[in-house]
Amino acid sequence: MQRYSKGARAERELLNYLASIGFSVIRSAGSGVNSISPDIVAIKQGKGFAFESKAWDGTGISIDHEKFLSLKAWRDNSGMDTYMAWRMKGDGWYFIALDEMAKTDRNYRVTKRNAVKIGRRLEHLTGIQLPNLAAMQQP
Repeated sequence: MQRYSKGARAERELLNYLASIGFSVIRSAGSGVNSISPDIVAIKQGKGFAFESKAWDGTGISIDHEKFLSLKAWRDNSGMDTYMAWRMKGDGWYFIALDEMAKTDRNYRVTKRNAVKIGRRLEHLTGIQLPNLAAMQQP
């Protein structure tokens, strides 16, 4: 249950942050249970993003093949840029495009090293210079 709480708290953090910079946002109920939709959808002035969020302190994040294919189908059907949103403890959010994830026998994965190397932050996606997220983060 602690893992779910941490993930849900991170989703709400990202959702509130996007709302604070003018996006209309929704958090998908049950997104962690099914493979139908991403965790968060954000739209502003006709530009939309979809995010599957993870809050993980390890050396990489992964999603199973079914969820990955569902996210790709979402991206292709909606036309929205779709990302893995990874909240790294002490380092904030990184955003990884689906095509930047590596396929393994069991899942699709990105290492912390590669996510940091890609270096995509929210301001890169939105073009908005962001206020300090650390001030908005929950303990």
